[in-house]
Amino acid sequence: MSSHHDHQKGLLITAAGGLMLTFDIPLIRLADGGAWTIMLLRTATTFVAAMIIWSVWRAMSRNAPQLIPGRAGLVVAICYGLTGVTFVTAVYHTSTADLVFILAFNTVFAALLSWVFLGERPRLVTIAAMLIMIFGVLIIVGGSVGTGHLFGDFMALCSAFFVAVAITISRTTDKDMGFTALVGVLLPLGLAAFMVTGEGFHVNAPWWIIFNGAVVMPISFFCLANGPKYISGPEVAMFYLLETVLAPVWVWMIFAETPSRNSLIGGAILIVTLVAHSLWQLHEGRKRRADLAVHHPA
Repeated sequence: MSSHHDHQKGLLITAAGGLMLTFDIPLIRLADGGAWTIMLLRTATTFVAAMIIWSVWRAMSRNAPQLIPGRAGLVVAICYGLTGVTFVTAVYHTSTADLVFILAFNTVFAALLSWVFLGERPRLVTIAAMLIMIFGVLIIVGGSVGTGHLFGDFMALCSAFFVAVAITISRTTDKDMGFTALVGVLLPLGLAAFMVTGEGFHVNAPWWIIFNGAVVMPISFFCLANGPKYISGPEVAMFYLLETVLAPVWVWMIFAETPSRNSLIGGAILIVTLVAHSLWQLHEGRKRRADLAVHHPA
C-alpha cells in the first residue's frame, strides 16, 4: 500500500513540475525585454526564492539538503548554470518549437554519457531510438538553414547536453541535488549583471519574468528533482515531455507563432520515439520486478 501511495505521490509531484515548466518560455517572451535583462531578472528572482525556501526549511528541520553537496554538486551547479545561459540565448535566436524539440534530445546525450562514463551499455532498442532521434533533430536543424535559426538551434543543443551531464553526474551520487540546479543560476546571474551594466536595462513587462523566476522555476525544478525518488527514470522523462508538447501550443495561442513544416516533422519523430521508448522501458521494468517476485517470494 505504501509503495503504491509513494508511486502516486511521485507521479503527482513530477506532473506538477512538468506542467509548470511549460510556462517558462511563454513568460520569457511575454516579458518583452533584452536577452541579458531577462536572464538577470529570471535568475535573480529564482535565486532569491530558492534561498528563502531553503532558509525556512533549514530553520524548521535539521534535514534540509545541502545547497551544493561536494565537488559533484559544484559540477552539477555549473552545468545547470551553463544551461541557463544557453537556454535563454536559444529563446531569442530560434523558434519555441525548435528549442523544445531539440531540448528533448537530452535523453540521447544522457544515454551516451551513461554508456561512456558509467559503463551502462544501452540495449539495442535504445540505440535504435537514439538513431531515430538524431534523424529527427537533423530534420529540424536542416529546416533552419538560411532562416537565421542555426545559432539558436546550436544553443538549444548545448542546453540539452549540459542538462544531460548534470543528470548523469547526479546519478553517480546518492546526494540530494534538489537545490543545486537553483543555486546554479548564480553563473548566468553574474554574466547577465556584467552585460546589463554595459548595454542597459531593457524590459517592457518585468512582472512576467519576476513571476517566472520567483514561482514557476523553483516549483518546477524542485518537483522534477524530487520525482525520481518515487518513480522510475522513464516516467520522469515522460513528464519532461509536457514542455516539448505544450510550450509551442501556448506560444502559438499567445503570439500566433506557427512551427515550420520541418520543425513539426522532426518534433513528431522525437516525441513518438521518446514516448514509445519510455513505454518499452516501463514494460521491461515491470517484467523484471514480476520475475524477481516469482524467484524471490516474500
